[in-house]
Amino acid sequence: MSKISAGTNVFTYPMPVVLVGTQANGKANFMAEGWVSRANINPPMATVAIGKSHYTPQHIIKNRTFSICTPTAKQLEKVDYCGIASGKNTDKSGVFKVFYGDLKTAPMIEDCPLCIECKLVQTIDLPTHYIFVGEIVASYAEELSLSNGRPDMKKINPLLLTMPDNTYWALGAQAGRAWNDGKKLMKHPSI
Repeated sequence: MSKISAGTNVFTYPMPVVLVGTQANGKANFMAEGWVSRANINPPMATVAIGKSHYTPQHIIKNRTFSICTPTAKQLEKVDYCGIASGKNTDKSGVFKVFYGDLKTAPMIEDCPLCIECKLVQTIDLPTHYIFVGEIVASYAEELSLSNGRPDMKKINPLLLTMPDNTYWALGAQAGRAWNDGKKLMKHPSI
């Protein structure tokens, strides 16, 4: 099978959609974000890459905290609103019921099945974006979204994103088991 160029404006697929929370001028503020990842095991860390032109970065830098809230696909409308309405001129503090954890300046969303509270440990300054590296200091999950005490993606039903077509997706069927299904090929070292 031959390949053709897909250009340089490509992304990994799919991207989880989260809401990044910050305290902005005494109010909770949330922005929709697709560039998010776990980054370290111990201490546990996560990253978010946010454009410098957004309202959120200055508040992450100021407070040195942020949250990562995983919404469900059913929350698409509110999530998209938080992605198109800027906190610069829109008070988004009433969009969701908010709670705070130990850090007190990283607002989280009561209706999101999984929320992660982060303390900023590093800011990487790129030409158009900041990458914020946060140490995960706590996480909060709805009991109904867990199986065996761990987040269950099927129960959470996360919202996913593809770019540059800017399309939201819902989670599909389980395809296999990580660190397990490839063991069959271990018997065939020539592969």
